[in-house]
Amino acid sequence: MKTMCVVLSMVALGSVAHAADVSGSKDHPVVSRYAGSEILKYEVKDFDSFSVPTGQVRDRRSGASSSQALEGRITRLHYRAPEGRSALEVFRNYQQSLQAGGFTPLYQCENLACGNDFSYALNPPSVMHFSGKDQKYLGARLARPTGDVYVSVYTTAAYGVGGANKNRVFTLLDVVEVKPMQTGQVAVDANAMAREIAASGRVALYGIYFDSGKADVKPESQDALGEIAKLMKQDAALKLLVVGHTDTAGTFDYNIDLSRRRAQSVVQALVASHSVEAARLKPWGVGYASPVASNRAEDGRAKNRRVELVAW
Repeated sequence: MKTMCVVLSMVALGSVAHAADVSGSKDHPVVSRYAGSEILKYEVKDFDSFSVPTGQVRDRRSGASSSQALEGRITRLHYRAPEGRSALEVFRNYQQSLQAGGFTPLYQCENLACGNDFSYALNPPSVMHFSGKDQKYLGARLARPTGDVYVSVYTTAAYGVGGANKNRVFTLLDVVEVKPMQTGQVAVDANAMAREIAASGRVALYGIYFDSGKADVKPESQDALGEIAKLMKQDAALKLLVVGHTDTAGTFDYNIDLSRRRAQSVVQALVASHSVEAARLKPWGVGYASPVASNRAEDGRAKNRRVELVAW
């Protein structure tokens, strides 16, 4: 099986443009093509709306039964795979590579389980109305401090058509880079945190970072951890609950466990690297049970992914 490469934006792109690519087109730096594919259509919008399907298509008029609305930079590519490739082979390459690249699936389906013609679920609509019996779809998200990336992959086979497209496999790839979240709702500063805790008993922090689906505190969180340690030293009587919060990507139990493990990692980092007494900290996680904004849009989800300090 030939492979397609998924790379992050800070890594050099591994694919090479095909001679038959439409003029001015190129692979997206986050997700490249299935090896040997041609770009038939290429479009980039610096800022627009997009809906990622999260449910089956009921009919062509109403589209997907559920979807997630996004706004940001949108790159749309139509690829035609080399002759002799099956839709399943091409799709599995995208599926496996996205997983290896740290993407979290939002919704996936294959063939008739997707609905009569899943291409009508894609917004903007796709021109790829070939076969509802041999279609595959995957919507996935990669969380990044600079703004999340969403990928929508729809692969189908062109049965029943003639010419150069007969029995060929096509993939519609949409990559949506959402606007980076507005950080600084509360400055990660010891004095600012002290004022907020005195006023409301809690403070929400957005300067502690984790990779998507992981609980290890990232190195760029050190400034925030240092300010928390400073806060604890300024007030020797202060005890804190360290509470992890997530957005709604994934199951409830998964997010409860992830948020607890993240809170525990923050406590461990404060104790091990900043000499905070373990007895003054208690980790806890509530998953997405306590949102501060709607999870239906990315700006709301960004606000919900946070660590809170609660005085006790």
